[in-house]
Amino acid sequence: MKLIIDTANIDKIKDYLNYLPVDGVTTNPSILKKEGNIDFVEHMKEIRSLIGSDKSLHIQTIATDYDGIIKDARKIVELIDKNVYIKVPVSKDGLAAIKTLKAEGFKITATAIYSEIQALLATELGADYLAPYVNRMTNLNSDPYEVINNVAYNIAATNSETHILAASFKNIDQVLKAVQAGSTHVTVGSDVVDLFLKDANISKAVTDFSNDWNDVHGNFEI
Repeated sequence: MKLIIDTANIDKIKDYLNYLPVDGVTTNPSILKKEGNIDFVEHMKEIRSLIGSDKSLHIQTIATDYDGIIKDARKIVELIDKNVYIKVPVSKDGLAAIKTLKAEGFKITATAIYSEIQALLATELGADYLAPYVNRMTNLNSDPYEVINNVAYNIAATNSETHILAASFKNIDQVLKAVQAGSTHVTVGSDVVDLFLKDANISKAVTDFSNDWNDVHGNFEI
């Protein structure tokens, strides 16, 4: 499982880099809004500096029309760096933009995916990542895991280089099921990431080991 952190919070990213196998960071306007009135460019550059050039940074376009998406993508790369993955919603205009941007050499994360056909179309256009919205699909009475499994099958059958980057999670079970269904990457918000190791049994086991050592040796050090 390749873990990409779905947050723009600098302190959270710093913390996760200390103990998690972070493969990158994803952002969108809603995530950025949580950080207040930040300087967008400087904030993105700080995140890039933290994660390094070997990890992926995904930034979303704002416009909804073809011309606007193209303009946003070019500006993002100009202001941040050429290795940014441009997040483009898989709409009619979004697909047209993906086609143009891929021809120009941009790295693309196809986002706002709610259906298998969206994912297949974006794959055929050469998107680098597909971001199916797991929890949102579930809320719409759609099976996200079946979609992920079918898309993963298509990717393997066609020798595509596209990766599935499952998104929109509300609990750990959804993350695990997405991976089991065939998602090689997951982008997870801090609300769920913070639950990964929040288990009372882990703390009890560690405390018991320390106390048993202390009972014999009279200290908590080896």
